[in-house]
Amino acid sequence: MYSIPMGVFRFKRFVVANERSAMKVNTDGVLLGVAMTIKPSDRHLLDVGTGTGTIALIAAQRLSEMVAFPKESSDDNICRQHSLDIQAIDIDEASASEAAENFRNSPWDAMLSALNITLDDYSSTLAPTKRFDHIFSNPPYFEDSLQAPEQRRNDSRHTSTGLSYRELLEFAKERLTESGRISLVLPADTEAALTRYARMCGLHLFRIVRVRTVPRKQPVRIIAEFSFQRCDSPSDETLIIQSEGRYTEEYLALTRDFYLFA
Repeated sequence: MYSIPMGVFRFKRFVVANERSAMKVNTDGVLLGVAMTIKPSDRHLLDVGTGTGTIALIAAQRLSEMVAFPKESSDDNICRQHSLDIQAIDIDEASASEAAENFRNSPWDAMLSALNITLDDYSSTLAPTKRFDHIFSNPPYFEDSLQAPEQRRNDSRHTSTGLSYRELLEFAKERLTESGRISLVLPADTEAALTRYARMCGLHLFRIVRVRTVPRKQPVRIIAEFSFQRCDSPSDETLIIQSEGRYTEEYLALTRDFYLFA
């Protein structure tokens, strides 16, 4: 195990070095990690635009706890016995390096790996038959807003310089298993365009979570999940983060296994 540096974000079962990555630990990423659909049958997962690796770490904790048997004594044993594999990629070298460090310092280093590579280049390295059970991402979403002076920050926040949901959906079309799914967290106003483009890729919305900061405000984010299976009535959920100055029971229930305060 590597020593934990200063400047970290502490979760209940792992810590995240949060200094060098272009995109820091953020609520959007944590929400995606705790709310997206994880299945005990998942074996091969991919985190695109991993940043600090937080979403991949949350997925690793959730998945390892789902497949654990009482006789198994360590998280490493669980990972190896069940052939669990979560790969994480990022175009930013410092982010990928920090994610790799966070993975090594976690209980699930046997199932986690990080690469500094673009999605296009990563795709070209994969065997033609390689497929994923689950692809997830907190992609850039600013399209026309003023860009920051630092290019690394732009790449992690702006679709014009970084990753777009269109690229993710096109990749998912080619690389998901027949029963696989892709989970994305995006601004609420992207819903119509997102679902339309997903359909063009042969992917169908099966679940959407509308995230409101407080009850009186409109949703600010959506967690949208797609698969190849047609779904006439997608699950439509609402998650409110705070009400009357306190975190809601729904939010605390989702984050209880992760946040120290929950």
